[in-house]
Amino acid sequence: MFQSLWILLYLLEAKQVSIFVEFVKGVADAPTWWSQDIFTMHTEGVGALLNYALPAVIYLLAGQGIAARIRRRSPCCVNPNL
Repeated sequence: MFQSLWILLYLLEAKQVSIFVEFVKGVADAPTWWSQDIFTMHTEGVGALLNYALPAVIYLLAGQGIAARIRRRSPCCVNPNL
């Protein structure tokens, strides 16, 4: 969620010295440390979009896979009459 908020703030050219913007960037950087500067583009906005959107999509897909696996193994799904 913070990754998408940071992308939005970056693309809207929010004031970088704002405490809120610094907080959002700091929180967004934590789970995306491994993907920083993977994509270097001539347009900084596209680079920021790709560098923060890629981990967000990967985490979303991983979370959906884990949730599906938990749902499959939960007792309510084994016996639907419960």
